[in-house]
Amino acid sequence: MATRTTPGITAEGLVGSHLADRRALRKTLLARRLALPESEWQHLSGAIRAHLHDGFRQLSRMRVAFCWPVKQEPDLRPLLEQWASEGRQGFTALLPVVIDENRPLAFRAWSPGTAMRADRYGIPTPVGGDFLLPQALLLPVNGFDAAGYRIGYGGGYFDRTLPGLSPRPLVVGVGFELARLPSIAPQAHDQPLDAMVTEAGIFRPLR
Repeated sequence: MATRTTPGITAEGLVGSHLADRRALRKTLLARRLALPESEWQHLSGAIRAHLHDGFRQLSRMRVAFCWPVKQEPDLRPLLEQWASEGRQGFTALLPVVIDENRPLAFRAWSPGTAMRADRYGIPTPVGGDFLLPQALLLPVNGFDAAGYRIGYGGGYFDRTLPGLSPRPLVVGVGFELARLPSIAPQAHDQPLDAMVTEAGIFRPLR
């Protein structure tokens, strides 16, 4: 699949390696996303789902972890429900589970009928079930750059989790073009994405 490029919306002057810089950048990027009108958020989410469906057809036969949409992150649930309804062998949708603040995430199966409860962050999480290893991970971003690095919420959960997953899953970032940056000034612990999907298309890291 060909890599596409787009200038996107940048945040020059905000990118830095210091913790304070990251906090400021995270706050700015989150405010941008929260400012999206609901109709536009729904439209952009639909475009991202379409790119995922058309560009990653193998996911319909894999254990795919995703994140429950919070703070106007892209809503991937309709696509996961579609893949589940197709009933292809090997497909399971997974959601992350916080075991402890300083431990890697675990993953449990999810479907629309799964019993859920809010975790310590208020995010719906499956109540029970076996822990499963994802083969692919659809990972929301607050910010991302052309080298395939992302900025999340600062908890470091996925940066701790990914090195311990063997084999490493396919990691696809999902976010809006308004989160595109010239660079996040990655640090040693930052885990790179294998691909990034926005409403504009599918992008492969430039490294």
